[in-house]
Amino acid sequence: MSTQDPLAPDARSVSLPAGDGGGRTGTAIDGPAGDRTPAPATAGVPAAPTEPLAKRPSETSITMSQLMLPPDANPWGNVHGGTIMKLVDSAAGVVATRHCRTRVVTARIDEMSFLKPVFIGNVVTLKASVNDTGRTSLEVGVRVEAEDLTRGETWHVGSAYLVFVALDSEGRPTLVPPLHVETPDERRRQAEAAARRARRQQSRPLQQ
Repeated sequence: MSTQDPLAPDARSVSLPAGDGGGRTGTAIDGPAGDRTPAPATAGVPAAPTEPLAKRPSETSITMSQLMLPPDANPWGNVHGGTIMKLVDSAAGVVATRHCRTRVVTARIDEMSFLKPVFIGNVVTLKASVNDTGRTSLEVGVRVEAEDLTRGETWHVGSAYLVFVALDSEGRPTLVPPLHVETPDERRRQAEAAARRARRQQSRPLQQ
């Protein structure tokens, strides 16, 4: 089995033409009057995989909230860490699927520390967005917050970074749309994702 980091070393970010929000797929050539005609494949030669167009993090990010109930917690009212992790994986999976518009599987979840507890009756809110992309994989960051509805207090529960691999209809890795970053925060998150990728590559020989 290959030990290559799914996000490295082909992570990409690209620039989009002004006013182009993405959403087009396929290789095209310019025809008369601006017609965009699919480029014909060479006879007898399999067509190369079509390079998907870039997407902005804002196109696929989500915010989701859920009220914590007794089945989510232990007998003392503390919400299970596993409950939070399941919500994290679900939120990240939605973002990854939105970005790729194909099947995705979780390949890795980086370490997540629980900074503060969550209790029955609190509302947990998850904010998830794409941080960086590789050729067939992408990293999604998730920030978890909790709110005490009666006191109006909100606190940071923890953050996690998940790597997903995109799969085609036959279950094989397939191309992921590049990420087009625009804001300083998006550029910072992409740079931090690249640093995490480098650390994973450095630690891999120790794990073999």
